[in-house]
Amino acid sequence: MRDLLSAEELDEALRSTVPSWRVEDGMLVRSITAPSFAEGIRLVDEVAAVADQIDHHPDIDIRWTTVTIRLATHSAGGLTEMDVQLAAAIDRLAAGVSEVGDEGG
Repeated sequence: MRDLLSAEELDEALRSTVPSWRVEDGMLVRSITAPSFAEGIRLVDEVAAVADQIDHHPDIDIRWTTVTIRLATHSAGGLTEMDVQLAAAIDRLAAGVSEVGDEGG
């Protein structure tokens, strides 16, 4: 089982590693607006490939061009370094989506 992040570790990660993310209901959350539905689906496909590689899978909600991703380590009962690592990987993928925008990050 992975160790939960302390409040200080989580605050530091949000400041320095994944500033586009927020904590909501005990999960890391980011909403990304793609320029088209197809671009959003391509992003989800890329996220899925990375998630399978590291065996850590996010909750993903797709609403037209907005993709909302939620991360938590369910087996640990909260947020772990694995969530921060996946969030950072998703940030790198999102940077490749042309004209990507964020909602409420």
